[in-house]
Parts: sequence; C-alpha cells; structure tokens
Amino acid sequence: MERPIRVLVAKPGLDGHDRGVKVIARALRDAGMEVIYTGLRQTPEMIVNAALQEDVQVIGLSILSGAHNAIVPRVMELLKEKGMDDVLVIVGGIIPDEDVAHLKKLGVAAVFQPGASLEQIVNFIRSSVQQAASPGL
Repeated sequence: MERPIRVLVAKPGLDGHDRGVKVIARALRDAGMEVIYTGLRQTPEMIVNAALQEDVQVIGLSILSGAHNAIVPRVMELLKEKGMDDVLVIVGGIIPDEDVAHLKKLGVAAVFQPGASLEQIVNFIRSSVQQAASPGL
C-alpha cells in the first residue's frame, strides 16, 4: 500500500486570516493526503521544526500579510541547514507578480495566487511528489 503524501500547511508571520488555508487543508485531505496544519502566527523555525518532526514531503505556506520576501527566504535557509532540500515548498496567498520569480529562484516549487483552483494545487502536489519519488523516469 502506498504511503499518502504528507503536507504541512502553515500561516507564517502575523497574518491572522486562516479561512483560505483551512479550505486548502480540507481539499488536500479530501484528495487523500495527510495534512498537518500548524495554526496561525508561526515562525519559520516553528514551521521547519514541525516539518522535520512530521516527516512531510511538502510545506505549503499561506501568506496574505505581504511578508513573503522576509519569511520564505528564512524557511528555505532553515530547510537547507537541516538537510531537508527534498521537501517541496509551495506558497499561496497575496503574492505580487513581480515577486514570483524571486521566490522560485529561492527554491519555491510553485506560487499560487488568488484564483488558483483547488484542483490545480492538488494536481501540482501529486505530480511533483511523484516526480521526486521517481527521478529516473
């Protein structure tokens, strides 16, 4: 039996709006993934430590506060420090178009802006984790 994809979803920083991340978490769960939701106001250190403890394959960051250019680089740095380069990081929320390329350059696999469908997010995670599991294909 195949192990379900394990996804940690987090609300970093001072952003207190969590309705969207809860909708995403439920969609991922309904798609057969194991979802760990860390709750509001998480620091990058808390997020990476939880990802390590939970042995996740994916970290999803929901950021509406505009702090993505401060938070995401720190998360990526901590993942490298802990040897977790294989963890897929996706970011969703209010991310200006001009910041997307910079986030991807840091190693973010995808940025989902307002209007992205739940199906699009689920399919991206599935295909990315599947590709990572079979790199020779």
